[in-house]
Amino acid sequence: MRTETRTIWEERVLRVQRYIQDHLDEPLSLDTLAETAGFSRFHFSRIFSGITGESLTDYMRRLRLERAAFRLLYTEQSVTNLAFDAGYENAESFTRAFAQLYGVPPGRFRRRLREALDHRRTVLEPHGRTYSAMLAHHEGGISMNMTIERFDPIRVAFLRHVGPYAASGAAWGRLCGNPAVQSRLTPESLFIGICYDDPDVTEADKIRMDVCVSVDASFVPEDGIEVQTIEGGEYARVIHKGSYDGLHGVYRALYGEWIPASGREPKETPSLEIYLNDCTTTPPEELLTEIRVPLR
Repeated sequence: MRTETRTIWEERVLRVQRYIQDHLDEPLSLDTLAETAGFSRFHFSRIFSGITGESLTDYMRRLRLERAAFRLLYTEQSVTNLAFDAGYENAESFTRAFAQLYGVPPGRFRRRLREALDHRRTVLEPHGRTYSAMLAHHEGGISMNMTIERFDPIRVAFLRHVGPYAASGAAWGRLCGNPAVQSRLTPESLFIGICYDDPDVTEADKIRMDVCVSVDASFVPEDGIEVQTIEGGEYARVIHKGSYDGLHGVYRALYGEWIPASGREPKETPSLEIYLNDCTTTPPEELLTEIRVPLR
């Protein structure tokens, strides 16, 4: 396949993947998805699996099961309700599918991960603080200052990265090295990661992240760069100071402790990371990352 043809096909498959993630609770027919991609329904399934390495059916099933796994960890929803939400007719068929993906049934998965999180909260950290105390005194005594704030929509140019979050450097290089994007960079530009998946429930090689740079309405995408608008609204906001390796622990604290204690619920839309300084010139302990979790 010619390189330019594959690039066009990847863009059209990404369009379908974004449609699926936005309509996960709806019936998703092959006709609708093929039309969204602009492919014939007779060829679309093979094109999708050829580009992604995963069948269309397996992809949709996995996203629904991963969403269920996240809810098992951070909500009190029953297995039966989660089964219906994931599109299964009964808890038994859901349990079989879940165990096939995760190796354990839903109830054991919930207990195992919650016990692991509880262990993190009770083990003393090197600074002599408990995990819970790190919520208020983060990274050597710097307050996390968690707030709820309202933000406007943000238009961004982006590329999709699939794989571990820490391995997104090549995607950032492609995005920021694109001449059309480079010409729009200013001191006010925002560098944003849209983080779709929780490493606790999604295999590392299937994690999805959109690497983004804010652009104005006049930006015209080209050379594989896409555009989207990040929705505005209320977000839980916190600034993490330190290595990116510490971000996952902050998410666990936000979803597992702080947001429930606030009386709010997170929306089932992706969290955002806004990178406030340059990781190529800033020591890891001085990196600043603003985390935004959308709220209902």
